[in-house]
Amino acid sequence: MIETHKPAERAFLVGICLQKDKTEDIKESIQELAELVDTAGASVIKTFIQNRKGIEPAFYIGKGKAEEIKIYAEEENIDTVIFDTELSPMQIRNLEKIIGKKILDRSWVILDIFANRAKTREAKTQVELAQLKYFMPRLTRQWTHLSRQVGGGVGTKGPGETQLEVDKRLIKDRINFLERELEKITDQRIFRKRGREEKFKVVLAGYTNVGKSTLMNRISNAGVFVENRLFATLDSTTRVITLPGKKEFLLSDTVGFIKKLPHNLVASFKSTLEEVVEADLILQVVDISHSNYEEQIKTVEKVLDELGAGGKKMLYVFNKSDSISAEELDFRVTMRNYGEYITISAKDGKNIDKLIEKINEIMEHSFVYKEIYLPLSETKLLAKIHSLTEILNEEYEENKVRVSFKASKENASYLENLVKDKQIIS
Repeated sequence: MIETHKPAERAFLVGICLQKDKTEDIKESIQELAELVDTAGASVIKTFIQNRKGIEPAFYIGKGKAEEIKIYAEEENIDTVIFDTELSPMQIRNLEKIIGKKILDRSWVILDIFANRAKTREAKTQVELAQLKYFMPRLTRQWTHLSRQVGGGVGTKGPGETQLEVDKRLIKDRINFLERELEKITDQRIFRKRGREEKFKVVLAGYTNVGKSTLMNRISNAGVFVENRLFATLDSTTRVITLPGKKEFLLSDTVGFIKKLPHNLVASFKSTLEEVVEADLILQVVDISHSNYEEQIKTVEKVLDELGAGGKKMLYVFNKSDSISAEELDFRVTMRNYGEYITISAKDGKNIDKLIEKINEIMEHSFVYKEIYLPLSETKLLAKIHSLTEILNEEYEENKVRVSFKASKENASYLENLVKDKQIIS
């Protein structure tokens, strides 16, 4: 029998610890990179951290250290050297010349994982767009294959253009096409969501691999793919959750965040992450058993701020509480003032009922009760009230109607302004 299995790439990981850095933070970051590389399908053979006063502009690390890595890479049959940062195009070229191996950085590894995990049309479009924007400035003469892949031939080469210029122009055209496609997909998703606008929106957000998808499945039986690896799921999933008394809310899962997330990736995924921006309540899921959980919380909150969701109502959900002692758990959740929080174990269901009760409590406090008195001739306004609120009672008096309803504060304010503009007494 012929063996067709391709062995995993052998990778060497490199990081830098500057004087201002904490050693434990750098070790944590390089360990996370190792997990990313494992998720991407390569095998980590060695990790290395160099202590430096500053970054070497031409090589990132010292030239002498790059030459040492070259020797080790040849002796240990290393395929790829991966740096725990985003390298400049010049640094990649210089390192490749010295080391003679494929040079990647953290951003490219993350983009590669996203490319492999993307399933829907939207996610695939977002990832390809981020990839092209990433390596556009890193394009060199080695990429001459692009003209054949993207659609070269008669009419593609302008007067006096080099092959590299053609490749860059083809990538720009592809980026423009993908941006238009993403706009169309976003418009289609917004149209599909119109019928859900009146429902209370709860969104799961958090660092990657903290148990969001497990919690999603526990609450909703959504069947979301769960794996103990970074970025197991990319596509947001939304389910309608029905509580006793026929009360409902929307529960959405989102892609996990991570430190040093490539800017192009955040920009490309903004349409998917609109779920967070539009949320009435964000459940920040935290792996409370993780040694660096506080840094993960800060990373998540930084990304939320970038998305414009920093001021949203938030409930901290400290997951994996069964993985540490009760004393340690109590110490960790009271280290700083997190505001409202609950400790759970999504895996075994501990305190899930209390979490749902808390969501219900927050949801009830987020609604207001109003009564509007308007002429029957205002049919469009009456239809708008019905579409944006939960009608509690309607009383008809000659040519007028008194409507009692429950609505979100946002929708109630919107309706009040409509009534005010029409000079209707409410």
